[in-house]
This record gives sequence, C-alpha cells and structure tokens, in this order.
Amino acid sequence: MARMPRVALVHDYLNQMGGAERVLLALHDLFPDAPIYTTIAAPARLVPRLRGLDIRVSFMQRLPGVLDHHQAYLPLYPLAVERMDLREYDLVLSDSSAFAKAAITRPGVPHLCYCHTPMRWAWDFADYAADEQIAPVARAALPPVLARLRAWDRATARRVDHFMANSPVVAARIQACYDRAAVVVPPPVEVERFAVASQRGAYFLVLARLIPYKRLDLAVRACTELGLPLRIIGAGRDLARLQALAGPTVTFLGALPDAAVQAHLARCRALLFPGAEDFGIAAVEAQACGKPVIAYGAGGALTTVIPGHTGSLFPDQTVASLIAALQTFRDADFDPHAIRRHAETFATPRFQARVRRVVAEALGNAVTLPLPKVA
Repeated sequence: MARMPRVALVHDYLNQMGGAERVLLALHDLFPDAPIYTTIAAPARLVPRLRGLDIRVSFMQRLPGVLDHHQAYLPLYPLAVERMDLREYDLVLSDSSAFAKAAITRPGVPHLCYCHTPMRWAWDFADYAADEQIAPVARAALPPVLARLRAWDRATARRVDHFMANSPVVAARIQACYDRAAVVVPPPVEVERFAVASQRGAYFLVLARLIPYKRLDLAVRACTELGLPLRIIGAGRDLARLQALAGPTVTFLGALPDAAVQAHLARCRALLFPGAEDFGIAAVEAQACGKPVIAYGAGGALTTVIPGHTGSLFPDQTVASLIAALQTFRDADFDPHAIRRHAETFATPRFQARVRRVVAEALGNAVTLPLPKVA
C-alpha cells in the first residue's frame, strides 16, 4: 500500500496572527502530519489550534529579544531558513512573504511556494519607508543592505518549482521581481464563521492592524470631517497617531475576540478598506456578513470588491477621494445575499481544492503517492 507523501511546511516567522498564519492553518489541514519549520515562534500569540501543532524553530529562537524586535535581526533570516534540514521530505510547501521560499530541498523534491508578496520592504523600499516612517539615518544606511538582499531574493526564487500568488497583483510582482510565472490562488477565508446579518447599524467599521501602511488615517480623517460614526477594531503601533487625528465620532475598540468582531461586522453599514493590500481577507469577511466594502481601488480590492455589486472603489488614496465615496454611498444599493454569494467564492474549501490541483501537478512522477483528503 502506497504511503502518504512526507510533507514539510515552511513559514517565515510565527510571532503574530495574521492572514499568512490563517493560510498556514488551511495548508496544514490539507497535510495534517506535516511539521511546520519557521525561524521564530511565540506560541502565546497564536490561536490555540496553531499553537498545538508540530512547530520547529531555528537557532534564532534563542536570540535576545527576537520575538518582540524581530526586524533587528534581518541579516540572519536567510541563514536560518537555509539551515533547515528538509532532506527527509517528498514535498516542501513554503508560505512566504519574505524568507521561507529560500528553503533548500533534496534534489528532485518539488518545492511549491504560496507567495503573499515578494518582500515589500526590499523591493519597494521608498514607499515602505514613507509608510512606516523610518528614520532618515536608517533610510540612508539600509539601501546597500537591501540591494544585496534583493539579489539573494531573486537568486533563491530559482529554488521554487511552482509559485502560487494570492492575487493577480502579486502574480505580476512575482513576474517583475523573479521573472517567474505564478498561478493565482486566492487565500482562504473562513466564510462559514459568518452569516448574513438582518440588522444594519449607523456606523462604518475598520478591521485591521494599526500600522502605517494600512492608511487608516484616511478613514479616521474622512469620518471625522463628515461627522460619521466609525469604529476601529485592531491594535498596533499607529494607535497614538490615529487617536490624535480622530474626532468624537471615531471609536477605537482595540483587538477583539472573533465573536465580538463578528457582532460588529453584523451591525455595521459597510467596511472601510483604505489601504493597498495584496489581498485583504477582512474585506471578504465583511462580505460574508452581507456587508458592502468601500475600498481604495488598488491591489487585492480589485479582486474582492465588485463596484456597484459588493461595494465601491475610490480612485485616489486621499481623504478627499474617500469622502466623495462616503457621500455617495447608499445602503439600499446593495443586496446582502448577493454580496454573501460573492464571498463564498473565496471560502476555505475552494482554496484547498485549488492548492490540491497545483500539488497534484507538481508531484507528477516525482512522488507517485496519493494526496491526503481535505480536512
């Protein structure tokens, strides 16, 4: 009887929960016996289901302060990933927006990479530095380091046999940065956790980490200027700056458990999505509740939001452009059940079926073993 393929999952780092970590869980459901190799891990910051898996960390785990200040150890991540011993596996599947795609496999073993994006801070440093408000001294010192990192990043892309991109925008970026084609596989969204809401509140909602590149300042300033109620769910280092911009109609709720997030989504008028995301799972979660999304017309929103059907797109990443979109927004223009049907096209089983097809094609004759069933 044929044995199952020995699969390893490789992830950049596990010191927070975000969209990439949700993808990792969905991949692990496909391959429940696969260990997870990563550079560092902070189990207390992970959801219990992920915390209990076979997570294997690198030497970086022992470095002082690395879990709270992982950026400071930037030069060591390539070494940490390349030292992972993956020789016993028949298939390596990396889940990466930075380093994991550089994992080294045995000759003839397929390496598939689910790429959230080529490392943004290396390839688009000027925009990243502006968004993250990096100090001038660091801006001057980092470019030579990042030039070497880009060269390493492009060279190690050749270790990947097949790329999967989370959106057409990322597929184009992979082509530009690595000169490699990628099949688009939208990330999994736990649509089943949500239901179409019968109620509609008076407030708009933001659901995001409070970090500069999310451009939540646009939502805060627009709703303050118009006197519209806005609730913001999320935590992060940009909180103080956003609070200073906010008027009395803006409420900061902090990080909330899933049940509370669902309750706020169920009662909002619409989700505001002012950042240029590579995909943007929160936009689909709102649509799973039948709620429209008002998004900046770039990045993943071009895939997840259908203007006039599941929400609206504002053309410029400015306060004025968002204000114009809010002023023309009408609740009655949207059918909650039609919005929900669109969200279901991004459900986790759809993601897993797409990944299975890519894996089956990649294995080919290299490993003639049956694939596991979707959990």
